[in-house]
Amino acid sequence: MNQTPKYEHIPRATIQRLATYLQVLEAMDKDGVQVISSEPLSRACDVNASQVRKDLAYFGEFGVRGVGYYVSYLLEVIKACLNANREWRAALVGVGNMGRALLNYQEFRRHGFTIVGAFDCDPFKIGEKIYGLEVFCTKTLVEKVPELGIEIGIITVPPERAQRAATQLVDAGIKGILNYSAARISVPDHVFVEYVNFFHQIYSLTFNISTKQR
Repeated sequence: MNQTPKYEHIPRATIQRLATYLQVLEAMDKDGVQVISSEPLSRACDVNASQVRKDLAYFGEFGVRGVGYYVSYLLEVIKACLNANREWRAALVGVGNMGRALLNYQEFRRHGFTIVGAFDCDPFKIGEKIYGLEVFCTKTLVEKVPELGIEIGIITVPPERAQRAATQLVDAGIKGILNYSAARISVPDHVFVEYVNFFHQIYSLTFNISTKQR
């Protein structure tokens, strides 16, 4: 099977769909499904079969003509494509309600993402232990990031503090940030930011409900 990757011009939407394929294939593998064709895989992922084949073709040819895809093999291939076959160590900045919930979110670790450092600027929180992690002052990020082998920053601070948190993470050498705050942040071009904004999905949901009822 040819696994020569073609990474030059992979659309962002393809990467997002790969994450969906990964989630669906994990469930299939857990249920003991060994082989799947593009048609049932596409239905489970809510895309068309040609789109599945096109997305996977960016990374190589993995199907067997007349058979389909071997689930466990394709699962490992997609994990490798997404670099999800290794541990990623993360720092969480902001241990309010959202931050505490994420610190206790076991799915992070199950998918290879381990929060190894919790940070806050509130003196009443610094030194507190939350789910086994001591809360450090955000001013110590520069020393703690290399010490703990941190590669990803997760921001869960109020919107007005998001930019400061992002700047501190960048100054500490972080190249990837997952931003749960409602604020847009500015970072250098070499730093990647993903926004998690529940209102985007809620507005899409209310729009679809409203248009369906017209």
